[in-house]
Amino acid sequence: MNSELKKELQIYATQIRMGVIEGTYRAQSGHPGGSLSAADVFAYLYGKEMRYDPKNPRWEDRDRFVLSKGHCAPGLYSALAYKGFFPVEDIKTLRKIDSYLQGHPNMNTVPGIDMSTGSLGQGVSVAAGMAKGAKYLGKDINVYTLLGDGESQEGQVWESFMYAAHYQLDNLCVMIDVNGLQIDGRTKDVMNLEPLDEKLKAFGFEVVTIDGNDMDEIDAAFEKFHATKGKPFAIILKTIKGKGVSFMEDVCGWHGKAPSDENYEQAMAELNAKMKELEA
Repeated sequence: MNSELKKELQIYATQIRMGVIEGTYRAQSGHPGGSLSAADVFAYLYGKEMRYDPKNPRWEDRDRFVLSKGHCAPGLYSALAYKGFFPVEDIKTLRKIDSYLQGHPNMNTVPGIDMSTGSLGQGVSVAAGMAKGAKYLGKDINVYTLLGDGESQEGQVWESFMYAAHYQLDNLCVMIDVNGLQIDGRTKDVMNLEPLDEKLKAFGFEVVTIDGNDMDEIDAAFEKFHATKGKPFAIILKTIKGKGVSFMEDVCGWHGKAPSDENYEQAMAELNAKMKELEA
């Protein structure tokens, strides 16, 4: 990845983070922490990796993305808005009555959403089904799904992994946002997932573990995905919950809490400073 594209993706990730703060602040509810940790992979997916058309969101031959951790919709909405699926200004309507941008993704109301999600553990099952369907139809379509590490404690997730490996779904890329925190504490204390990489390998996946907030490492991981044949691919994204906003980073309380006026001003000041640094 050349330096120009890398900077472009980093700027996009910063825009996504701004949208997360804007949306959750205006709503006075929502989930900023996990949305911020996933901003870099959202930026890579919609800035480089996936095939899609904002003017034709239901284009039949598009790649599909399923946000299995549906509560992190603020990050996905921001990614979609900055790519032209709907006006950026609409991010301010997050979770408002009569807004089409509700707390979890709704494929019936939001352009660019391929699956309605929110019940944790179910999104990855749908993604596996989409990948199998594309294979059955002979379509050159890749399916991407993003899970949380807390979500990965669900049994249905592992049933989906078993299915994906059995059907050799090498068009399926499973990303797990391992920021180490869930709603009620550290993941290792609530229900330890480790060794996550070895478990995924045992279930038949090709697996890489990367710094999920580093664009170069994200880029290298997706190159490996495209080179892998005959088995599904998993990327373990080691991230920082609340990434990009100093007082939110690695703090469990920001899983599902909206910024106050003071929080909003500080967060946006930090993100604007980051934007100026990148644009210099």
